[in-house]
Amino acid sequence: MEEQNPGNALHRTIKLALDTGEASSVEDAVRLFEGYRLLLEVGPDVAYSPTLQAALLTAVNTGRRCFLGGVQVVGDLDVALRVPWRRCCTLADAIIDLQGKLAATVDPTLPRIAFGNIRNPAGGSPFAVRATFEGWAGGVIPLEESHRLPEQQEFTPSGVLAGALSVSEAFQFVRRSNAQAGRRAVGLSLWRPEEGISWQEQSAYGPQLRILPSRLWVIGLGHLGQAYLWTLGLLPFAQPEEVQLVLQDFDALVPANDSTSLLTKRAVLGQKKTRAMANWCEERGFQTAIYESRFRDNFQVDDDDPGIALCGIDNTLGRAALEEVGFRRVIEAGLGRGTEEYLAFQVHTFPAGRSARDRWGGFTEGGAAETTHHLPAYQSLAAAGLDQCGLTTLAGRSVGASFVGAATATIVIAELLRTVMGEHRYEVIDGTLRSLKYRQAIRYQGPDDPFNPGYTTMLARR
Repeated sequence: MEEQNPGNALHRTIKLALDTGEASSVEDAVRLFEGYRLLLEVGPDVAYSPTLQAALLTAVNTGRRCFLGGVQVVGDLDVALRVPWRRCCTLADAIIDLQGKLAATVDPTLPRIAFGNIRNPAGGSPFAVRATFEGWAGGVIPLEESHRLPEQQEFTPSGVLAGALSVSEAFQFVRRSNAQAGRRAVGLSLWRPEEGISWQEQSAYGPQLRILPSRLWVIGLGHLGQAYLWTLGLLPFAQPEEVQLVLQDFDALVPANDSTSLLTKRAVLGQKKTRAMANWCEERGFQTAIYESRFRDNFQVDDDDPGIALCGIDNTLGRAALEEVGFRRVIEAGLGRGTEEYLAFQVHTFPAGRSARDRWGGFTEGGAAETTHHLPAYQSLAAAGLDQCGLTTLAGRSVGASFVGAATATIVIAELLRTVMGEHRYEVIDGTLRSLKYRQAIRYQGPDDPFNPGYTTMLARR
């Protein structure tokens, strides 16, 4: 398979170095990214906070996929795990399972992210930030600033958001692509993501979560789909066996998926995405059904199927058909592709003022994939014998970073949670991790057709 489609083996994040021209070969790009290392420092209060643990584990999971030199974690980690992750019992177990490296001391030469009550000054660290949260708000602030959010109202999606944004800032810093990375406060309210709403003000924190979704159809199980499941799986379900998921995809997991997809590791490569993700979901306690087919408008859901679909595909024909199979609500997301746009995201909900068919029906697949063929890494591959078809395949693969999908997934899951709560929703949320300040969120103003999306109870806080 990999010989037939060389793009299946290409690490989507190191493709940045190929497409900017800074690496003269794939091997050069790998060596460059193996020089990127990350330090996570954990305070004692992380032992008691599910949201801070979600932030930490998200940073480990996303960090190891783009900081190929490794993610070191320092702190008292032999504590009870407050979020569900596989069969792990302690925070240290989960970190190791996610391929983090336990360390005894702080290396001041590494970019540093703090979680919880860290009193040490930034010292000689070239980059030092703190992940913080309160309720539905999550983000990152420079470690030298004394201000942080209260970190009292637990909400694990805001932890996922804070962890993803902290890795995003560190990555932009080591890539030297954003002079503001690490020097600014960056965050978002998942309750009110509109431009002009500060994630650090009380109105951004949102209400206490009371109920959780129980019936979902997940379309696409790659970068975004797995980020949805990661975020969903960290929610505190009291009875996870009441959660029913339909998982739809047609493809198998390949090495490229390990670079961006949060539930992929080497052991599951070669398996069908539906079956690998069903195994993960069932280990979490969820019930699953699988649908091994491309998404298209050639079937209809009925009353026994989930009424809400979460979509994470980049196929425009499939996205155009999202409203035509009978879902009562669709929440979908897409990510940017190139060296400048890979940090961008856009989330849509349907029905909306503009239909999915109107939005994507006029687009065709393809793009300007050949514009990178002249760059040194592609010329090196051609000299080594890769034919024109193979070069076009590689050039057409999108640049991707797992932390972008993780951050975007929190926006999608927040839309889902507000739907279950019967609260407000947004037609479009558009932004980029390069500068969240300039995001746009448009509230849905039309009539809603009331329906029961399915809900279940959540664990009481211990």
